[in-house]
Amino acid sequence: MTAEYIDGKAVAEAVRAEVAVGVDAHLSATGRRPGLATLLIGDDPASEVYVRNKRRLCRDVGMADRHQHLPGDVSQRAVEETIDALAADTSVSGILLQLPAPPHLDAEELVGRIPAGKDVDGLTIWNAGLLAQNREGLRPCTPSGVMRLLDHAAVQIAGAHAVVVGRSALVGRPMAQMLTNRDATVTVCHSRTVDLEAVCKTADILVVAAGRPRMLDADAVKPGAVVIDVGIHRTADGLCGDVDTDSASRVASMITPVPGGVGPMTIAMLLENTLIAEKATANALIANAAD
Repeated sequence: MTAEYIDGKAVAEAVRAEVAVGVDAHLSATGRRPGLATLLIGDDPASEVYVRNKRRLCRDVGMADRHQHLPGDVSQRAVEETIDALAADTSVSGILLQLPAPPHLDAEELVGRIPAGKDVDGLTIWNAGLLAQNREGLRPCTPSGVMRLLDHAAVQIAGAHAVVVGRSALVGRPMAQMLTNRDATVTVCHSRTVDLEAVCKTADILVVAAGRPRMLDADAVKPGAVVIDVGIHRTADGLCGDVDTDSASRVASMITPVPGGVGPMTIAMLLENTLIAEKATANALIANAAD
């Protein structure tokens, strides 16, 4: 068996095209252009690249780029004031704090300061609670991108056994919740899981977000399973994921490549979240004006 690749680049391009149409329609209907405020602290090269790509794609779909760049030695209070100002600015639809923040800052406190309605990364406790209760809210971008890829590939989620490797607040936990909300039976694995390969091999859908290069290969994949590789690592041999793609693709029915799989979906879903947030803001402003 040779696995079919799930083309994240193509799906992300389609999502961005849909968002661009939605931005134009919203601007025509309300006169408001969605605005994304990215907040970068310091000069970490990787973070600068990530933010640059987000800003470029934001502009490409017709959104306003409201970027803020603060020095690496900025105080906690100064960052809080910046977030508060963006929260109060009705022209800002969404706020994204690029992580990791410098170690002298309390990043959890800063993320919590972002209003839930502008939390386009879906990381606040409020939005996590809405997800846990399967209520409408802004969802974390990477797990949302995984769900969009599964739907694009027509993967049967309801009734499937899904195994999620990793339990981070950014990917693993919300991923498990989203799959549960779609009626999958979900097992979450982590560093204390006994016989990880054996558990993974029971999965119809295997999502690996553990942050370790090529940690799983064909021995951990059930024949015919769908494998979603969330990891990305730069090694001496080039980019790779958490899964040994060459090995796993000989057993799986479908698999996401690295690069070109989950990665492009994260920014695409960020843009979709920003449009969703803007529509909610516009509706609230209209309702307040009517009162």
